[in-house]
Amino acid sequence: MTFQLEKIDHVQLSAPKDSEETATKFYRDILGFEEEEKPEALKPNGGVWFRNGEIALHIGIEEPFTPLKKAHPAFEVSGIGRLQTYLEGTGISTKWDSKLPNAKRFYINDPFGNRIEFLEWQHK
Repeated sequence: MTFQLEKIDHVQLSAPKDSEETATKFYRDILGFEEEEKPEALKPNGGVWFRNGEIALHIGIEEPFTPLKKAHPAFEVSGIGRLQTYLEGTGISTKWDSKLPNAKRFYINDPFGNRIEFLEWQHK
C-alpha cells in the first residue's frame, strides 16, 4: 500500500432541520463539548461542530432525518459510573451493557434518537 490511515478526523451524526440549538444544549451544555466555528463555505448547510480534546463531532442537518439506532460513536471515558449518575440526573436515560469483555459501558440517545456509547476499559 502507498497510503496509511492515521486516525479518525471526526464523527458526524445527523439531526433534523433547525435543530442546532437543541444540539448545542445537549453536546455543549450537557456533554461538555466546545462549539467550533464552521468554515464559511459550510455554514449554509446548517448543523454545528463540536470538539472535546481530540474528539471532533459534527452534527449535520439531514432531511428527511432518520436517527442512527445501531451505528454509533463510542467515547472512551474515565469515571463511567460518575458520568452515568450525572446523565441520569439531567434526565437522560442510560442503558448498561455487559457483553463487551473487560469494559463497563452504557448507551444513551441524543435528543434526536442517535445512539451514543460510553465505555471504560477495565485494566487487569
